[in-house]
Amino acid sequence: MNTDTPRLSCIAIVDFSQDIRFLYVTESFTELLGWDVRETIGRPGSDLVHPDEFPVVRQLHYGTIRQDKAAVLAYLRLKHKDPLKGYLLCAISRTVVHNVLVGSISPASAGIKALQNASTAQEVDFVTPVAKDFGFRRWGDPSPMPPSPIPNIPLLLEGTGEAEDPNAECKDGILSFKPLPKQSARVALILDRFSMHCPVQYCSNDLLVETTAVMGRSFYDFVSPKNEQRVREWIDMVKAWGVNERGQPSDGGFGFGRFTLLYKGRDSRDEQKKTTPSHGSRRKELFASLKGQLSKTPLLGSSSSKTHNSSTRDDELPVDAIFSAHSDGILLILRSTAAPSKSSEA
Repeated sequence: MNTDTPRLSCIAIVDFSQDIRFLYVTESFTELLGWDVRETIGRPGSDLVHPDEFPVVRQLHYGTIRQDKAAVLAYLRLKHKDPLKGYLLCAISRTVVHNVLVGSISPASAGIKALQNASTAQEVDFVTPVAKDFGFRRWGDPSPMPPSPIPNIPLLLEGTGEAEDPNAECKDGILSFKPLPKQSARVALILDRFSMHCPVQYCSNDLLVETTAVMGRSFYDFVSPKNEQRVREWIDMVKAWGVNERGQPSDGGFGFGRFTLLYKGRDSRDEQKKTTPSHGSRRKELFASLKGQLSKTPLLGSSSSKTHNSSTRDDELPVDAIFSAHSDGILLILRSTAAPSKSSEA
């Protein structure tokens, strides 16, 4: 890779069509590939793919959607706006989020960054042959390592049963298909990585949280208080992973977790103030505590415990989460781990 290439990672969203049209990109896309955000939105992503890799990329796009994949990675070449820079070898992550593909684009480079990305991804595809140098495997890792070979499109269609799909056909080695149906009820959020409150900058749909309710608010407003500290630690961790060798915000692989989502939200900042007592209130609490220790009874103890345990809400929803840090924000993918009651209503 050219040493002048920015070591950045942008977030991108594309549709389900065979043209892989851009629906959203963050500002680092311009620094990375030269294309302005305004001229990119609505443009077919397939226009940027190297002609030699186009058939395989379209097949990967189709297969990712059909198999409802998440946290998968592919290495391929994308065209820079500057003709002198030609095609840039990129690491592209993808996750199916209901009716779009959400992921990231970053320049491929050997070393610790490639190891982090490949070892935390659910699957790695090497479309560009030289990218196989970025294939790593940790001891004891299950599939998807070692790297998958470049697929043979006709054989792949026959072997997976996709050849029977009435909406897809393969002519001259190039797959053609109509827009595919919606997949799992997942939501993608983009959080401000430069704020301790992580306000929400983008919400892909209303399946788990209402877009109008979540935009601009602290992400922790929608995290159960019992999980907030742990989720903060996870986000701080992926932020630390997502730093390049120059100390700049970048990508650093995937983190996986589970917590309780509050889809109606709360005021996490106000609650945090209430749970952080002043010097005077701390002294009062100390005297009250000493007094309580002298006079407490088993009845009072069980009563306070019961009151604490009964503080449940009617908007709690257990979710699985995929965290990843990028130059322009934290990408968070959520899916419900409970019965799809709310998502089915949306």
